[in-house]
Amino acid sequence: MKQYRVGIIGCTGMVGQRFTTILKDHPWFKVTALAASASSAGKTYEEAVAGRWAMREPIPADMAKLPVYDAQADMEKIVSLVDFVFCAVNMKSDEIMALEEAYAKLECPVISNNKQHRGTPDVPMIIPELNADHHQVIEHQRQRLGTKRGFIAVKCNCSLQSYVPAIHPLLDLGVTKVLACTYQAISGASKTFDTMPEIVDNVIPYIGGEEEKSEQEPLKIWGHVENGVIVNAAAPSITSQCLRVPVSDGHTAAVFFSLEKKVPVEEIIRRWQEFKGTGRWQPSGRNRRRCGRFWKGPAGKPMPAFLMPEKNRRPGYIGNRAYYAFLIGNMGSLSCPWQVLTKWKTAYAP
Repeated sequence: MKQYRVGIIGCTGMVGQRFTTILKDHPWFKVTALAASASSAGKTYEEAVAGRWAMREPIPADMAKLPVYDAQADMEKIVSLVDFVFCAVNMKSDEIMALEEAYAKLECPVISNNKQHRGTPDVPMIIPELNADHHQVIEHQRQRLGTKRGFIAVKCNCSLQSYVPAIHPLLDLGVTKVLACTYQAISGASKTFDTMPEIVDNVIPYIGGEEEKSEQEPLKIWGHVENGVIVNAAAPSITSQCLRVPVSDGHTAAVFFSLEKKVPVEEIIRRWQEFKGTGRWQPSGRNRRRCGRFWKGPAGKPMPAFLMPEKNRRPGYIGNRAYYAFLIGNMGSLSCPWQVLTKWKTAYAP
């Protein structure tokens, strides 16, 4: 199979660093371009991350000597070197939106870890086993951007990937309300214990902007495509609290949910056990979600609840890598057979 050339925009940050370790020696993807801010441009990658490499693994040897380009000034050069880019940058919101659209308009597909385009109606935000059909809006987005190949796709907030897949198989039972409390690791803020010493023996009870994302983004994931855009689901009503906890990696969600009518606990468990995903995506092996605890709720007030752990780097803020491969399979001139994507989901699951 063809090995796709990929670029990492924002390669010096924690998310960008994790991308390099995941893509190291990958059979289908080869990193051919690295980009960051102007202050890192012109350096080799190992020079650009000297003193701030945050991964446990060493810098991938085949990327250490690659030059770092200016993500803005060297855009045309970067596009000439890649088939698509991953984007995870730390810039002002309007600058991020402009940057991603500029790459797309240069006919370079953008797979974004940034939040800015998550609310754009024709930008898909896919968890493959839940809403793979949302890729249909890409063609409509291309029409808006005036591109033949370029487009933008985003991943959802990393903590959602712990509990949204667990609620999904229950939606047709009439899930009316969801209360989700997420306990989020410091890597979700691109921090380590060295760079965030105030978190040691501490809990930060509020993460700015996180609750709004947790309450709104699932409705897009559960929405439907209509007239070239994604129309958000009207229900369930979601209330969220998000806390930062002294854990290096791994978010946990404690979730209560209400149903329109009483449903036996055995039916909920059966649906979780038998859930095969939607369309051609089927979670399997290590990529199946595992519930840490399930209980019926307060006596006399049936409100089922579950505790769901999740590795926020994989598939969290790095995103479900099958999701990226799925999108690659819909990039027009690029192709990726479905049987290969299925193998990706199994073999490269966290």
